[in-house]
Amino acid sequence: MRILLSSDKFKGALSAQGVAQSCENALQKVFPGAVFDACPIADGGEGTTEAMVAALRGVWRETAVLDAQARPRLARYGWVPASQLAILEMSAASGLALVQDIPLQPQLASTFGTGEMLLAAMAGGASKVILGIGGSATNDGGLGVAVALGWRFFRADGSTFQPTLDTVMAAVRIERPAQALPEILVACDVDNPLLGPRGATRVYGPQKGVQEFAWFEARLAHLAHLAAAATGADHQNQPGAGAAGGLGFGLMAFADGKLTSGFELVAAQVGLAERIRQADLVFTGEGRLDEQSLQGKGPVGVAKLATSLGKKVVGIAGSVTDAPGLRECFDLLISIKPADMPLPEAMRRTDELIGTALLANAAALRALR
Repeated sequence: MRILLSSDKFKGALSAQGVAQSCENALQKVFPGAVFDACPIADGGEGTTEAMVAALRGVWRETAVLDAQARPRLARYGWVPASQLAILEMSAASGLALVQDIPLQPQLASTFGTGEMLLAAMAGGASKVILGIGGSATNDGGLGVAVALGWRFFRADGSTFQPTLDTVMAAVRIERPAQALPEILVACDVDNPLLGPRGATRVYGPQKGVQEFAWFEARLAHLAHLAAAATGADHQNQPGAGAAGGLGFGLMAFADGKLTSGFELVAAQVGLAERIRQADLVFTGEGRLDEQSLQGKGPVGVAKLATSLGKKVVGIAGSVTDAPGLRECFDLLISIKPADMPLPEAMRRTDELIGTALLANAAALRALR
C-alpha cells in the first residue's frame, strides 16, 4: 500500500514536513508495511519555501538583506540544483513577523530586502524563481524591489535619485535596468487590485499600521503611472496587484513576474498529480479546516485533485468546522484537538495529538482501503 502525505503546515505548531513525519509515525502502526511518500504542500504564503524544499529535495541558501525597516539580517531561501530553481518568500526579508519587536512605521517599510533576495538568487545562477508573497510588512507597491533591481528614477531636472515612499512623488519618469531577469513566478492567493476600496492600502494596510490611506494611495497611484509610462503595460487593476502591500503589482511591473495561484504553482512544481496517481490513500490537512479552506487553500486543492483521480482522501486538522461543502471534499475528516484542551497546550502537543487521533481512527482508516 502506498500512502501520500501532502499536508500544509499547522501554523505556529508544526511545519508541513513535521506534520508528514507525525502522520507517518502513527500510520506505520495502522498500515504495517505501507510505503509513504511525503509531499508537503503550501498555497504561496509563509511556509511555501520549506514545503517545496522538502518535496523537491532542495537545499537552503542564505543571503544578507535589509528587513522592512532597513535593519540587516540573514534571509534563507530554497535552491533546487537539478533545475536551478530558487524558491523565495518575501516574508523572509520583508515580513511583518520580523518587525514585531518595534513600533510599526509603514511609511518607512520597504520591500528592498526582497529585491536583494532576488538579486542573490540571480547571482547564484537561478534560471527560474518562485516567490511567495504572503505575510508582508510593507505597503510600498514594490518600490523597494524596483530600487534594488536597479530601476532609475528621474526628477524633473533630469537628475536621478533613489526614492522612498516619502520622496517618490518627485519622480517624473523611470527607466528599466539593463540586467535580464530569470522567469519569476509569483505565488499569490488573493485577487485584490492595487488601488481603491479593495486595494492594498485599505484592505491590508491597517494590519501593518497604515492610517493615512490617501497618502499611500497617492504614492501607489503615482508609481503605477510611472511604471505604465515606462513599460507600456498597466498592471494596477490586475487580480493580485494589491497582494502584499502592492508587491504583486511591483513584481509584474518591475520584474515581469507572472502571478499565479499559490497552490496550483506548488502542485505543479512538486508533481502532485502524478504522486496522487501513484498513491492508494491520500492524507492532507492544516491547522484549521473551515470555510476559508474552501477559498483556494492547499488541503482542499489536494482533496479535489485526489477525488478527481479516484483516490480516497483523509483530512486532518487541529480543528474542523461544519462549513458547508467542506466535508464533501473528504472521505474522512479527523480533528486532533480534544474539546477541553486549551489551544496553547494543543499547539505544544501537536505531534502527540496527531498520533493519538490517527490511532483512534484506525478502523475507519482501514475501511478506506
